[in-house]
Amino acid sequence: MSVPLIDWEPRAPLQRLHLDWLVSAGVEVAVLRLDLIDPLITGNKWFKLNHPLHAAHATGAHGLISLGGAHSNHLHALAAAGKRFGFTTVGLLRGHPQETPTTRDLQAFGMHLHWLGFAGYRARHAPDFWQPWQALYPHLHTVPEGGASLAGAQGCSPLVKQVREQLAGLGWADYDAWWLAAGTGTTLAGVVLAEAGRRRVYGAMAVPEDHGVARNVASILQSAGRVAGDYQLIDASRGGFARVDETLLDFIGVSELACGVPLEPVYTGKALLALKEAIESGRVERGQRVVFVHTGGLQGRRGLEQRA
Repeated sequence: MSVPLIDWEPRAPLQRLHLDWLVSAGVEVAVLRLDLIDPLITGNKWFKLNHPLHAAHATGAHGLISLGGAHSNHLHALAAAGKRFGFTTVGLLRGHPQETPTTRDLQAFGMHLHWLGFAGYRARHAPDFWQPWQALYPHLHTVPEGGASLAGAQGCSPLVKQVREQLAGLGWADYDAWWLAAGTGTTLAGVVLAEAGRRRVYGAMAVPEDHGVARNVASILQSAGRVAGDYQLIDASRGGFARVDETLLDFIGVSELACGVPLEPVYTGKALLALKEAIESGRVERGQRVVFVHTGGLQGRRGLEQRA
């Protein structure tokens, strides 16, 4: 049995974001709620999987194999899609066996897990890394960590069309910019490709600058035949990936109460706080209309709450 041809095209609602500091600054923000596309397969991760799934179907692959951590939104979406649509999934995990809300879900969805240790996971960029796994699972299609590839970016390009189709419902004729969290930069690259220079795309990096987001975005754009794009990366990591501080947590708590949109501290919370800081510094000017992408990831905050 091969991967079924999946033509599911989830729709994300576009909603106004109501926060006092936006009103005071004279900036309008609409949030694209990728967290609402499906009860299980939520966020931007599904869009990054769409093209790899079609590639797997075209080659007769039986499923997909990829990498991630014990709280990985990427592996969670992949495992949930495998459960929903009936194909095999395998996850190669960073570190040593541990039980988290995410790994419990992965197993419940039927994903086969392999723990690589930390040294084994660091070797994932080695030229021969995939050879033993392809020998063990010859009928599976490999997906890069986080879906970071041109195919992953192309799967995110339809987000631009979804926004444009909903502008009239907001009373907007147009918008000025995008704002979204960036872990690998793949979703950002997809939006940049679809916008083709028409609007600036801001990426609030959830990882420090030395994690290669800029390099990955540039590589994807080059693979698509673009040497440049209108985008800007901003360090919103607050000192490290999944690094959480009281200022961030307080901001998330106040924001959720004020606007009713759930956030998490790894991606969306940091991105929204970075937007507030950009408005205060004048980077985003009065009168602008900004599309903020809610990239999902809410399942991952269960692990952070567990550790608190």
